[in-house]
Amino acid sequence: MAKKRGNPNWGKPDMNIGPYTGATSFEEIVKKLQLSPNEYVNSQQLKDWVQRNKDQKYVPSNLLQAWNMVVRGEP
Repeated sequence: MAKKRGNPNWGKPDMNIGPYTGATSFEEIVKKLQLSPNEYVNSQQLKDWVQRNKDQKYVPSNLLQAWNMVVRGEP
């Protein structure tokens, strides 16, 4: 009997893949800078990162409000 060729699961959804649960870029930079939530507003390095990345990356809205920053595309 000839061996069947190809992937028999081609086109079927992968049932083992769940939602992405990794850290966001914001969480990674906060960890790198070793900041606690109480230190976010006073960190100049974090503020500089947010200024550069606020339009592309997740940043908590309360932090944007504290620094009076507006994300491009929001009213």
